[in-house]
Amino acid sequence: MNDDERERVGRCYKQKGHDAAVRLGHRLVSGDTRAARMEAWSAWAKAHPTGALYCFRGGQRSQITQGWLAEAGVELPGITGGYKALRQHLLDVIDRDSTRLPWCVVGGRTGVGKTRFLDTLPRALDLEGLAIHRGSAFGPKATPQPTPINFENALAVDLLRLAQAPGGIAIEDESRAIGRLSVPEPLANAMKAAPLYLLEADLEARVDLTFEEYITDGLADHLATYGEDAGFEAFATYLRGALGKIERRLGGARYQTLLAVLNEALEDQARGGDGQGHRVWIETLLTEYYDPMYDYQLEKKQDRVVFSGTWDALREVLLRELEP
Repeated sequence: MNDDERERVGRCYKQKGHDAAVRLGHRLVSGDTRAARMEAWSAWAKAHPTGALYCFRGGQRSQITQGWLAEAGVELPGITGGYKALRQHLLDVIDRDSTRLPWCVVGGRTGVGKTRFLDTLPRALDLEGLAIHRGSAFGPKATPQPTPINFENALAVDLLRLAQAPGGIAIEDESRAIGRLSVPEPLANAMKAAPLYLLEADLEARVDLTFEEYITDGLADHLATYGEDAGFEAFATYLRGALGKIERRLGGARYQTLLAVLNEALEDQARGGDGQGHRVWIETLLTEYYDPMYDYQLEKKQDRVVFSGTWDALREVLLRELEP
């Protein structure tokens, strides 16, 4: 039912009771209205073969719809207890599996490619992918982040999938906050206690990767989302805004210098250039801002570090850890 139909049935329930409310609901959703909704539900079921029906609390509406679809030859399972029960189950999964799964936390300096590295492993949980955010001032993407509830639900589904088979699970070393989302406390605490594996890369490789992800791919992402003209303006606004977020920590003079370099690189791109000037402020941020912060944080985690190495060496070690 739509909101108006639900309101009418609710008033009827309060005034005349359950049976009268059910009869009214059947009258409201009948004839052409029922046929149109059946057509839409059937099309959705065919497009989503793993889908399911639910009410908020698992009430009659989903049961009636399920019955109507079954009569039309469309079998669609229902969620017992509705969305409320499903949500609680997923929260329970996060509480349970966060603490019992064997985590292998992958850390490393900004720009070493931790997320790409995780993508090459057979068992990994990509928190930044779920959060649609890279986890830093420059982390936002053109696509908005999910709601906290949808982030937690997707996380629980991934935990259920990973828990189906034995063996370790790789996860990136994240702070509690990923953009405007928070890693659930049970998982955050488990990550803090898990062994730490450090991915290493030289500065040139880090600058190359950062340029590719944040400039080349970042611009393409904004152009695909907003179109040519609006996309470039959105991209430029994003870069300036990200740098502005860390102005206080950079200091006024250094911030102004980097902003001038960034603006010059953007002007070059606007004229059809390749924007290679971005590499200057990227390298400065890596060496003068992110690296000192990483070194400070790593001092507090040294007792958890079990291995540190380049891409191939670390992958060889972790593949053994992730085996059943």
